[in-house]
Amino acid sequence: MKTLQVELPAELVTVAMLDQGSGVSQEAAKLIALELFREDKISLGRAAELCQTPLEAFMAYVGNHGVPLHYGLEELHEDWQTIERLGL
Repeated sequence: MKTLQVELPAELVTVAMLDQGSGVSQEAAKLIALELFREDKISLGRAAELCQTPLEAFMAYVGNHGVPLHYGLEELHEDWQTIERLGL
């Protein structure tokens, strides 16, 4: 997977409490994936894949952030394509 280096203001990282616990890059990736899922731009499975988090852990993360798990046929189809692409 390709990566991209991003600069964030130190104060933003501190206010968002990204400097506590897990790495800043991983937490930022999860927040971006969460927002893409919240905006219905990607499925739950794709969001988990993009932030390299196991699906079950990402589902818990979504719930901890108060985002409803809207999961319908379209999301199921997209997740099935992701599973096939990954050869799982």
